[in-house]
Amino acid sequence: MDDRPEAQDCGDRDARMQAIDLRLQELQEREQARKAPNGGAQADANYRLGNRVLTELIAGIGGGAFFGWVIDRFAGTRPWGLLVVMALGTIVAFRNIIRISSPSPDQPE
Repeated sequence: MDDRPEAQDCGDRDARMQAIDLRLQELQEREQARKAPNGGAQADANYRLGNRVLTELIAGIGGGAFFGWVIDRFAGTRPWGLLVVMALGTIVAFRNIIRISSPSPDQPE
């Protein structure tokens, strides 16, 4: 046996390296599991619902602003037509978002 400190240090270093390799492998597996696609059809349905909500919100506010601007141009009621119709568009957009988000009674959850 070799009683030199270098030999003992080498054995400790190998054990530490193995522990580090094991920990690195565990972390890589955990990262792969985290990045793996999950949810399947449920995730797709949630993504579609989110896109639909965003579309309703943008369309309600933008459509209201456009039609309000058109009313203001032809009726000369600047800025009241824009403000009133954009407010109505926002209210309708939020009503649609609530309707979309709440489950219907005949549809299973």
